[in-house]
Amino acid sequence: MKSHEDLDIYKISLVLFYKIHKASLQLPKYELYELGSQIRRSADSVNSNIVEGYGRKRYKADFIKFLVYSHSSCLETKAHLLKIKHIYIGLLPDVDQFIADYDVLGAKIYTFIQYVESNWKT
Repeated sequence: MKSHEDLDIYKISLVLFYKIHKASLQLPKYELYELGSQIRRSADSVNSNIVEGYGRKRYKADFIKFLVYSHSSCLETKAHLLKIKHIYIGLLPDVDQFIADYDVLGAKIYTFIQYVESNWKT
């Protein structure tokens, strides 16, 4: 692993961020700066915390801390998606797939946290 770009969790979270960003712009105008802004920031945070944690990989505890932040942002993004699903029924046709994708990503981040905790050498 030469870079954070080699991590599957980074690649998946970046693709999902782009999809969520685009989809969030379909929300009603009055939600673009409320729920829309929140979901864009949380989706970005999943990815950004992976990058920042990797940048601190020399310090195992810092790496884990930022991976935990990433996992938390993943859960937050899923929560925003569930709100959108229930408040704006049918607005985002891919919302169920997004929710499933964030479930998978969350599991992968969690597994990677466990790997770092057990195997990471600084």
